[in-house]
Amino acid sequence: NCGMACQFNSNELAPMDQLDSYIQDALDLIEFANGPVTSPWGKRRTELGHPAPFNVRMLGIGNEQWGTNYLPRLDRFISALRPRYPELRLIGSVGLEPAGPMFDFMVRNLRERKIEIIDEHSYNAPAWFYAQANRYNDYPRGISRVFVGEYGAQTAGIARPDNRNTWECALSEAAFMTGFERNPDVVEMSAYAPLFGHTDAWQWTPNLIWFDNLRVYGTPNYYVQQAFARNRGTTAVPVTIDGSTRNGENNLYVSAGIDDASGEVILKIVNASSATRTLQIDLLGARKVGLEGRAIVVAHPDLNAMNGLDTPLHVCPTTAVFPLSGPSFEHGVAGYSLNVLRIAYK
Repeated sequence: NCGMACQFNSNELAPMDQLDSYIQDALDLIEFANGPVTSPWGKRRTELGHPAPFNVRMLGIGNEQWGTNYLPRLDRFISALRPRYPELRLIGSVGLEPAGPMFDFMVRNLRERKIEIIDEHSYNAPAWFYAQANRYNDYPRGISRVFVGEYGAQTAGIARPDNRNTWECALSEAAFMTGFERNPDVVEMSAYAPLFGHTDAWQWTPNLIWFDNLRVYGTPNYYVQQAFARNRGTTAVPVTIDGSTRNGENNLYVSAGIDDASGEVILKIVNASSATRTLQIDLLGARKVGLEGRAIVVAHPDLNAMNGLDTPLHVCPTTAVFPLSGPSFEHGVAGYSLNVLRIAYK
């Protein structure tokens, strides 16, 4: 807490001359998490049953804060934290919007302060997420990296109660996420938001996981997140679509990586068109591949499809193997589908 209430709800501020207690809270938190057992808060951590440090490496200063009230408060935290904990990476906020004059102003100011990570939040219509698949291609390298700390496609509008977790929303988020994977030197972390909603007592919709008092189900968005989280490469490799380095050519959104541990290429393909397509895939540089690959597929022909308490797996992943004859091969992808291909190679 940087001494500012949620600006989405109010403009309540702690006066600048009353910030010391907030800064001390941050210092105490770091000492509790990382300090030696001989320190006051490290001793308290030990008394609570955890003598080993937690090795906290990042600290966010504020959440969805912006403007000329936030920056001087951020400066006070920077001046107190950096000399004492130079190894700690600070996360700064740019506010609610992922674009516009205030966004540009905040990004410029955070980069000038050498904030290690900038927290971007994006709630918008599915069309916006498709259009932003190349968003991070032209971000400057070697300055501040990005944490896409909240994002989620909205069917009706931002914070509208009639938003729904449709397959269209989930598929557009998958397209957006291939842009993260194409730019891992810019986008360090991401998190869909919000996470949980009770069907009879929710604050916000959509949510990743819904439940009542007895049952729980994952949304199509959940299965997209699962497919990406369980199939992360170690090293990104470049991808072209019909010779273009731009993502989204011909309604195809693609990212690729190598998993050093398993010795596999992981290729993610989002087909945002309704037609089943046969793709010619060329793994340039691979001398040899296995006899078969594995495909994890999330697909549905109806963009309005949703899961529910009584139909929890209406939209969910399937897994199959497919034969391979070499590093160049044809592969079919269903309309409106996310396809994760894992291929062993040399």
